[in-house]
Amino acid sequence: MQQLAKCGLILAGLFLGRLFPATAQETQPAARDSNNVIHIIQSDKLNVLTKDSVQLNRFIGNAIFRQGNTLFYCDSALINRASNILDAYGHIHINQADSIHIYGEYLHYEGNTRMATLRDNARLTDGKVTLTGPELQYDMNARIGTYVKGGKLVNGSSVLTSQEGYYYADTKDVYFNYNVLLVDPEYTLSTDTLLYNTQSKIATIVAPTTINDGKTVMYATSGEYNTETGQGNFDSRPTIEDSTATITADNIQMDKRTGLAYATGNMIYRDTAQHMTLLSNYGTVNQIEKTVLATQHPLMILEREKDTLYLAADTLFSGVLKRDTFTVAPVRTSTDSTISVDSTSNVPDSLRKPLQDSTEVMPADTSAFAKKLKNALAPGDSGKLVPVMVAKDSALITLKPKAVGILSDTAKAMAILRDSTRALKPDSIVLSKDSAVIGLKSKALALTKDSLRSQPPALAMETDTSATKDTSEIRYIRAWHHVRIYSDSLQGVADSIYYSSKDSIFRFYRNPILWANETQLSGDTIFLYTKNQKADKLLLDQNALLVKESDPQLYNQIKGNQITGYFLGQALDWMHVDGNAESIYYVRDDDSAYVSVNRTLSGIINIYFREGQLHHISFIKDPEGTMYPFTQRPLDQMQLENFHWDIRRKPKSKYELMGTVSEAKIKEEEKPVPKAEDEF
Repeated sequence: MQQLAKCGLILAGLFLGRLFPATAQETQPAARDSNNVIHIIQSDKLNVLTKDSVQLNRFIGNAIFRQGNTLFYCDSALINRASNILDAYGHIHINQADSIHIYGEYLHYEGNTRMATLRDNARLTDGKVTLTGPELQYDMNARIGTYVKGGKLVNGSSVLTSQEGYYYADTKDVYFNYNVLLVDPEYTLSTDTLLYNTQSKIATIVAPTTINDGKTVMYATSGEYNTETGQGNFDSRPTIEDSTATITADNIQMDKRTGLAYATGNMIYRDTAQHMTLLSNYGTVNQIEKTVLATQHPLMILEREKDTLYLAADTLFSGVLKRDTFTVAPVRTSTDSTISVDSTSNVPDSLRKPLQDSTEVMPADTSAFAKKLKNALAPGDSGKLVPVMVAKDSALITLKPKAVGILSDTAKAMAILRDSTRALKPDSIVLSKDSAVIGLKSKALALTKDSLRSQPPALAMETDTSATKDTSEIRYIRAWHHVRIYSDSLQGVADSIYYSSKDSIFRFYRNPILWANETQLSGDTIFLYTKNQKADKLLLDQNALLVKESDPQLYNQIKGNQITGYFLGQALDWMHVDGNAESIYYVRDDDSAYVSVNRTLSGIINIYFREGQLHHISFIKDPEGTMYPFTQRPLDQMQLENFHWDIRRKPKSKYELMGTVSEAKIKEEEKPVPKAEDEF
């Protein structure tokens, strides 16, 4: 009987569904479209109510309705046939062509416009994306879901929340507005407005946006970001920031998986830890390796407390060199074994040859230091591991000693190294091959108290063959071709430069020239030592030459094998010329009139400055010279060997370095060739 009754209600509902649309046609012309008719499929009960002269159909229990290809499920519902409006309650489920499913506890549906409004735990899903909020609106015709009172979209592992959201089911686009936050296990994205495609997972940035992955933070105002692959293309001066560096440019393309970022147009890279800023029209940044390569007119600014250094070149590169790149490897020795020297096994190819060229083997009995080291050996401990280190050019190289015994006390050996280097001249550290140490030429000398002190305390090796590693980072800088530097106290040019924060030394290669205190300084290679971000010492290695213009075509000159200069404050204090030292100096009287010219040879020359000006010169070790009256000076002898005066190449200001490199090349190419009569 109950089943018969239920069937009767269904039949009655179908009858009413045919009857009431016919009535509505008289009062609602828009309802003539049969696609707008809300058909009754099922209900446990049916009541007909009249309210304010409006007749309502009330369906109670397991109610099902259909309009076109959309099905409506609910616990109960009211249908106003005159306005073609459905209000449903409890366990709402809307199924649109098995593609869109909407859920909630209350539904207000306008059949003519096909606009659905759901409240109380409202939820919309297409099987992959879920949209939730306290209130959802869904346009059946346009297939657009909307929330304006706060909502959330879940797409895989990504969760987006905002105050307003608009979901386009056909294109899979979502437009978020106000307080937008995208949370993913690998990053968070926050903005005020965002366009997001749930299928491609590409976020289109149209407002100031922050992307934070815990290690780096991206700031952008326009562009696209693939939230799945981590690839992005950003315009309008985006910024990438991590714990030590910041990069800004007109456009940045990035790939989080590789860590690469390509900056185009007015790039500014700033290393806050090193107080370094790099400007360029184009740059490549590796955020994993922490490197930056700058081309197209790069300019590096090294901030100092009082004297900022500007560096320009065709190409600039800065990277991080971990200490484990240069390992201090323990080696096992015995009195019966011979281990060959392999000083560059852990050194990059780019540095291997310079290291090899700067080492030499000396006889066993030529150094008192070798005897001290040999006395420190403990012949009874032939099975221990011996770390032997020489710091050179900011790299620790491993030396494998020949069998002469074992260092049983590392601290004692280091003390001997330190004490011996204090007493020896830069060129006199010669260590015996049999004593397990190799002598270094002065350009590679770094066995100083500071370098030894900087070694890690864990030099006492355990009884295994694993190498000691230190993961601390050392930043280095390389510049190639047409290098120019400028600071208030020092200017210079070179073909290339290498700098490492390990030892704070600038190395200038291939025809380098520096200018300090109006003095031109040159050599085959120039080493500029800095300390506490200030110039501390200067080494001109091989064919060293000092030139200072006294008057046009009159030059005070000093040359030697090596010249070492020492700074006090920001100015040169004194200089030491060692090896085949020779000078030409113009002497003036109290009225600044030229009196004579002195040409002197000496083993060593010391030059002293006061307030940036030459004060006096001391000749040490067998000086001999000639004084010529000024008017009788031999013009053909007034220039030392390899003399050159390149004042045209000197950078005049920091603004000159900010110009293009091509302009600098043109100026250099236009430099006039000296005529024969101009040589004196």
